[in-house]
Amino acid sequence: MHDTDTSGPDSAPAAAPARPRGMVLSKPLSWFLLAFGVWSWFIWITFVKNLWKDGSGLAFDDAGSPTAYFWVHLLLAIASFLLGTAIGVIGLRGLRALRRG
Repeated sequence: MHDTDTSGPDSAPAAAPARPRGMVLSKPLSWFLLAFGVWSWFIWITFVKNLWKDGSGLAFDDAGSPTAYFWVHLLLAIASFLLGTAIGVIGLRGLRALRRG
């Protein structure tokens, strides 16, 4: 049987095409995501402060105990803190990746 391999000492292996290391975000999108994360923290910290000081009777009953309104809105704020943080981190990582590249 005859071997048809034509590679020899003079032939170089074909270079593999460059693969991106994940998704690449544009600079404006990265800035938007980072700004959204910061904005989310600013807004929800303000909201929680106002919720804590609520004197209208929505957040606390007459005995001073938290109401369902308080707990629901506190959970919304916590979820928004977590999502704002995650979105802001994605934006920050996008900006760092653009600076490196």
